[in-house]
Amino acid sequence: MKCAMPRLIVVDEEAGLLAACRSSLQSLELEITTCTGASDVLQAVQGQRVDVAIVDLSPPNLAGLEVYELLRRALPDVPVIVTSATFNTQTAIEAMKRGAFDYLVKPLDGNRLRGVVCRALELMQLSMTTVSNVSVAPGTVEAAGEPMIGQSPAMQEVYKAIGRVASQDVNVLVLGESGTGKELVARAVHHYSRRGERPFVPINCAAIPEALLESELFGHEKGAFTGAEHRRTGKFEHAHGGTVFLDEIADMSPATQAKVLRLIQQQQFERVGGTETVATDVRIIAATNRNLTEMVAESSFRQDLFYRINGFTIELPPLRKRPGDVALLTDHYIQRFNREMSRHVRAVAPEALHWLQMNAWPGNVRELQSTIKYAMIKAAGDVLTLGCFPPNPLSEAPHVPDTAHRSELASLEKLTRDLLRSQPGMAYRRISALVDEVVVQESLAYANGNQLQAAALLGISRTTLRAKLRSMGLTVQKQIAIDRDAG
Repeated sequence: MKCAMPRLIVVDEEAGLLAACRSSLQSLELEITTCTGASDVLQAVQGQRVDVAIVDLSPPNLAGLEVYELLRRALPDVPVIVTSATFNTQTAIEAMKRGAFDYLVKPLDGNRLRGVVCRALELMQLSMTTVSNVSVAPGTVEAAGEPMIGQSPAMQEVYKAIGRVASQDVNVLVLGESGTGKELVARAVHHYSRRGERPFVPINCAAIPEALLESELFGHEKGAFTGAEHRRTGKFEHAHGGTVFLDEIADMSPATQAKVLRLIQQQQFERVGGTETVATDVRIIAATNRNLTEMVAESSFRQDLFYRINGFTIELPPLRKRPGDVALLTDHYIQRFNREMSRHVRAVAPEALHWLQMNAWPGNVRELQSTIKYAMIKAAGDVLTLGCFPPNPLSEAPHVPDTAHRSELASLEKLTRDLLRSQPGMAYRRISALVDEVVVQESLAYANGNQLQAAALLGISRTTLRAKLRSMGLTVQKQIAIDRDAG
């Protein structure tokens, strides 16, 4: 007996998108049902098998979340993929928190859509339950005032991860370089969790002297040490019912690690100098910019504590790996400092923005923030020019080539010499064409075929990018096909 084809429901008010889904997914041999609203959905799912659903949340489809909830109730085990015309951090986090399988931004890339739908079908075939309720937001996620900003693919994955784990009462480990915004992630996880109305207590383990850290965490009794004139409650006691954020946990001493481990295991502790056992109920979110796996191997960090705090990992990308977000961040900080400093800066000159996007930013978002503030203080007019920005030896220092890079330079030098001998008068044009080919194709691959994003990453206009594609005899569709065949 022949098995029935998997069934997909697509809910969107735009007929064009429905047709695009049919076209992109036709190779998967799916039975596709298209709906435009709640009544269509109810009729389509009544007594029918459904394997995957796609629901659009874009205006004017204001009932998108209602339709999504309708599907979740009617088909609790079916993966639901949500789409939107623009990326919105709050919407993304909220959708993931509510159990969405994935969150995609229009225009939908055919390859990516097929990949997500295939993963959803595999999930159904393995008889797994739906992804836990999650919530995902736009290009900005805000918790406790300070927003997380970014629309790059890497940041979208961060928002989805926040949404997936927020409602699950497990400990979370946030990894990332200094200045990437690890505390913002921790605050967002707390904000979207069931503990969101309870205290969020941050502790910088590297900033507090080791002699005081234990008292800071657990509190102390009167007379526990010189100067302890009164009983003092610690951070874990203050955070009862809420979340404790242990920033730079790798800097914690072995003795304090042991006591934190016991607290996590038993949810109880004693104050310094006391014998009374204090019960507490806290969720731990820890963060570090160091490699804990290596520290465990070197016995400088407890393996059992590592397993306890690493219930779920969220890794933040460095700013240099999401240059497309630099313009968004720059605009945000200009608006913020305009309010704080009573300025009226309205724009950044193109060459200055290009410099910002090409910078290495070893200090990440924190460094970008201070750089924008410096420029706004120095600026005489309402446009930030290149001359407004500080010479930054950390960001502008030439990269010392590693062995692989030296090899690449040597290859380019050899190619140049060969062309100078074999094609005099053509060397520059030939090398430029080869460089364009590599740079354009790599940028499009990184941007998943999105010409506008690829152009922004390169610091050129979309028109220039298209001209380069035409000169190479390539279209984006051909490029995608090349990447797929290469993969």
